[in-house]
Amino acid sequence: MGKFGKWIGGGLGWAVGGPIGAIFGFVVGSLFDSSIVDDQQRVTTGYYGHTTTGGYVMSLLVLIAAVMKIDGKVLKSELDYVKKFMVTNFGEPSAHDAVKLLRDLLKQTIPVNEVCRQIKNNMNYSARLQLLHFLFGIAQADGRVDDGENRLIEHISSEMGINSSDFKSIQAMFIRDIDSDYKILEIEPSASDDELKKAYRRMAMKYHPDKVSHLGENIQKGAKEKFQKVSEAYENIKKERNLI
Repeated sequence: MGKFGKWIGGGLGWAVGGPIGAIFGFVVGSLFDSSIVDDQQRVTTGYYGHTTTGGYVMSLLVLIAAVMKIDGKVLKSELDYVKKFMVTNFGEPSAHDAVKLLRDLLKQTIPVNEVCRQIKNNMNYSARLQLLHFLFGIAQADGRVDDGENRLIEHISSEMGINSSDFKSIQAMFIRDIDSDYKILEIEPSASDDELKKAYRRMAMKYHPDKVSHLGENIQKGAKEKFQKVSEAYENIKKERNLI
């Protein structure tokens, strides 16, 4: 798998062990240089430092496979959507290789609860929030998030230890209703102007792209979209309330 294989294989960290490692382990030998695989064999369970870009992307691909399989069929159009998403966030060469790997992952049974627990135990909260944002982005790639996808992503969120308010905040960025801007900022429409300003500062800090800077520029670029949604929600409410 060339450059992508070295990028992923060189930094799998904790993801090479546990259920995530078991799921994609059957393709490791054919995808990565043996020297990379041998180097990673020493990692089996438990926390292994900070989450690396490689471990993060593998976790994302496994969860994407789970979401894509939820309706019992995988369409070519869905794979095309994923490739487009990956191109936007990770570049053309990596996207091409990631989709090939995803095709193999789609053949596997994904133990969602176990995968989510491994992620919860090894990945920091900000990185998990970004995973959730990416999953909604993939689900909405065909123009809407269907009920099955929404329910599974909510379950994944819960199993990863994301609190309900944060889930609803990110959900509202993709499934819009009359109160979406308030949900994004985790406040009620009855909140005062002062509470609005405080909520914006709090959410801007929570979703700031620097929170996932350790995962590399590609993941950080994706986080900027989430950060922008917070700013847009704040500006929408300010306009609605005629605030300067």
